[in-house]
Amino acid sequence: MRRISLLCDESRGRWRWKRIAGATVAACVAVAAAGGALVVYTGVYDVGATTQHTAFVFQLLETSLRRSVKLRTADVPEPGLDDANRVESGFRIFREHCVQCHGAPGIAPQPFALGLTPTPASLVASAQEWSPAEIHWIIRNGIKMSGMPAWQYRMDDKEIWDVVAFMKVLPTLTPADYKQWDRQHVPAPAQPAGESGPASDSGIRLGDAGAGRKALQQYLCVTCHVIPGVVGANYHVGPSLAGIADRKYIAGVLPNSPQNMLRWLRQPAEVDPLTAMPDLGISDQDARDIAAFLYTLHN
Repeated sequence: MRRISLLCDESRGRWRWKRIAGATVAACVAVAAAGGALVVYTGVYDVGATTQHTAFVFQLLETSLRRSVKLRTADVPEPGLDDANRVESGFRIFREHCVQCHGAPGIAPQPFALGLTPTPASLVASAQEWSPAEIHWIIRNGIKMSGMPAWQYRMDDKEIWDVVAFMKVLPTLTPADYKQWDRQHVPAPAQPAGESGPASDSGIRLGDAGAGRKALQQYLCVTCHVIPGVVGANYHVGPSLAGIADRKYIAGVLPNSPQNMLRWLRQPAEVDPLTAMPDLGISDQDARDIAAFLYTLHN
């Protein structure tokens, strides 16, 4: 009986300890949440780009970035990246789209990039610190809370891997080497607007509403329109897209049909020369995906 009594006391002691530990953790979480809310609502945290993040915030963002990318690239297969033609193609794309923010050996970023917070990373260092699969994922998907865009809406997957191939070579280049590359490689002819990107991919999608919801944000539709289910700016210059699937007309001028929706998304000025909607260079595939999503928005 004495042994049973001791076991009961021990069990009650463990249960008491767990309750105390649970209450302590809950109290710490509540205090942290209250502290965070206080910082947000008092405006004490300086959001100006002339002030860098605190060391804690910077470390938090950096750790989140590395863990997130690592989780999502564990099983990404890498194509052959040593082909000279692939490296040359990657250099052309790098020069056209990357050097403006990140610079290159002996080349400074453009003035607008000098004011970004956090500052764009040196890709010479990035090419040494990140695996090819991780670099591919970052280029393709972009990074929140930074100026890094998701290039999957501007390049096809082959082009993204070409950039990765060039970045493997980048750490070996001196400033003189980079300038020599720059002189030797003539810029590739520009593609017609709206013909680049995923539409040229062999694995073309046909009207994926989920992909369309993502594409809407990448083409900045949410900065002008209220779009149900899509988070964006609180100020809008265009009409709400709620219930657009049930409207008789698109933009008040075109009968509402999938074919006309694609035409409007890709060539708004040709449909209505007075429209304020710009030509965003939406690829055919992205337009199909966006249209598929818009036709889910019923009243």
